Amino acid sequence: MWSGPRNLSTAMMYSFGARSDCAVIDEPFYAAYLHKTGIKHPMNDQILASQPTDPAQVANTCQSSSPDAMPIWYQKHMCQHMIDGFPLDWAKSATNIFLIRHPARVIASYAAKREAPTLNDIGFTQQSMLFDKLGGGIILDSADIRKHPEAMIKALCHAIGIPYEHTMLNWPNGPHKDDGVWASHWYGAVHNSTGFAAAEGPLPKLSGQNAETCKQALPHYETLAKLALKPA
Repeated sequence: MWSGPRNLSTAMMYSFGARSDCAVIDEPFYAAYLHKTGIKHPMNDQILASQPTDPAQVANTCQSSSPDAMPIWYQKHMCQHMIDGFPLDWAKSATNIFLIRHPARVIASYAAKREAPTLNDIGFTQQSMLFDKLGGGIILDSADIRKHPEAMIKALCHAIGIPYEHTMLNWPNGPHKDDGVWASHWYGAVHNSTGFAAAEGPLPKLSGQNAETCKQALPHYETLAKLALKPA
């Protein structure tokens, strides 16, 4: 699952983690990305200490057998983590799904947790690049999931050839055993949830640099949104 930040990606990880046949992993390239770029994020030292910083080692893990020999392995990846030089061949044998969200919503949510994001922070250009490099894939708009959670999860399961499980619509509140160490900073809302949130309201109003960043990201979102999976 290729997503940008603040994009329902953790809820989707919890949804798949609620299945009886699925292991999950949370942003395995995060530490490698911080180590390579030198970018400072909240909980930076803890993140670097919690994961391998060698992207080749992470890629090898991602193409190895799933934990506990589960038939399905849900890998939550952030598009912006896949910087130039990081291996990508491992993903060509995977089922690639691209989770999108309107950039105005992403930027407003991100800015509330860290600071005004740059275009590189929110992953829209990287998501377009990955979609092309990996030969396409299934596109999900988080707005559709929040409007029609059961129908969209059923459509996704059908599209990737796995049986739907009703347990995917709910999960226990609180932290998840497979959360990354950064969860205490970023995952407050989803930790307070037991299922997908209701449909969102009007788009947030942005100004200044945030509005300019949204303008830059919007064409990438709109191109993929035209191809998004819809409920049956």
